[in-house]
Amino acid sequence: MNWFFYAILFLAGLGFGSFLNVVSVRFNPEKPVFDLKNIGGRSHCPYCRKTLHWYELVPLVSFFIQGGKCRSCAHKLSCQYPGVEFLSGLIFVAVPFFLFPAQYFLFSGYYRMGFCLIWILALLVLLLVSIIDFRRFLIPDGLIWSLLFLGLALNFLESRISGLKLFELSFLRHYALLFGWQNNIWLNHLFAALAASVFFALMFYLGKGKIMGGGDIKLGFVLGLLLGWPDILMVIFIAFLLGGIVGLALMLSRKRTMKDFLPFAPFLAVGVILTVFFGYQILNGYFSLIGL
Repeated sequence: MNWFFYAILFLAGLGFGSFLNVVSVRFNPEKPVFDLKNIGGRSHCPYCRKTLHWYELVPLVSFFIQGGKCRSCAHKLSCQYPGVEFLSGLIFVAVPFFLFPAQYFLFSGYYRMGFCLIWILALLVLLLVSIIDFRRFLIPDGLIWSLLFLGLALNFLESRISGLKLFELSFLRHYALLFGWQNNIWLNHLFAALAASVFFALMFYLGKGKIMGGGDIKLGFVLGLLLGWPDILMVIFIAFLLGGIVGLALMLSRKRTMKDFLPFAPFLAVGVILTVFFGYQILNGYFSLIGL
């Protein structure tokens, strides 16, 4: 029964991933990100503009059956389409798989459902943020507002749980106690939001807009509100570590130079994913490695 449940979730995730592809491809910076007039209408090939039939729109399946090409013009299609669909399916499966038995095992069914729904939506929004930032070097305010709402909803849900230690809500578990600010849920998350946004604002100022963009400052704030303290620290550390490695690799391969801008939202998204699913394991492995 569990495998059937996860299979249904994965298929639902594929459908949402297909929708995210439509939103990202048709995104217009001058219009709201979820503007129905902009993202509505029949799907078509981005090259020959031919309207697609339903059997050409089956998530994952159609792409591979067609060999990754348009059936009409034979133009090679972007790997973004199956990639985003697959990642969306994984999000739908990974959140309940990892969080139900582990992070929220003490909570009642309704709280579990609430937490999982919020995190599924938050990771889907982050996925969309990453795609748009990668394609346009832009983080839409509409998606920032979505994450802000989800962060507030998560804080409210956490504040309704009585008799639970604040560090038990952290994905770093008892290691969160090493960083303080464990007395009040709202103050904890607000401090994390301010700390992240101030840090990114400082990077923006020192780098004169070449290291960080204004969207990264706002994204840091809402991620801090969503994750709380000290989880946001791990997110930022992982993001900068991965960003540095990728940036160095691109420069060594001469695909980018020091003057080229590298979208940072995808690295923050990866940092969030690793912290949410493996934050405790990463810290536990680190402290075990140094003998603590």
